[in-house]
Amino acid sequence: MLEAFTALSQATRLETFRVLVRHEPEGLPAGEIARLMGVPHNTMSTHLGVLSRAGLVVSRRQSRSIIYRASLDHMRETLSFLVRDCCAGRPELCEPLLEELRPCCPPSEDPPA
Repeated sequence: MLEAFTALSQATRLETFRVLVRHEPEGLPAGEIARLMGVPHNTMSTHLGVLSRAGLVVSRRQSRSIIYRASLDHMRETLSFLVRDCCAGRPELCEPLLEELRPCCPPSEDPPA
């Protein structure tokens, strides 16, 4: 867990991770991430390496490009670690946090029949 926090403690890596989360599940090629972030390709490569070693991003080769994706499972584990036992037996203490997370993840609606 500490490696994930260390990786996200740097502003460019944190924003890179956030960009990748917004582009789930397709992911983005490394060059496109660098362009979106306004960061030189070699610098972005270093940042992506740190995020990858921390388990926060995964990559796959697609033709000549490497496509990066956020590891949502690792993000979920990290968030769970942060809030585990946050309520200390009093669920009402965590309710404000849960309410804040709901707008970013609206429930999927069933398609009309």
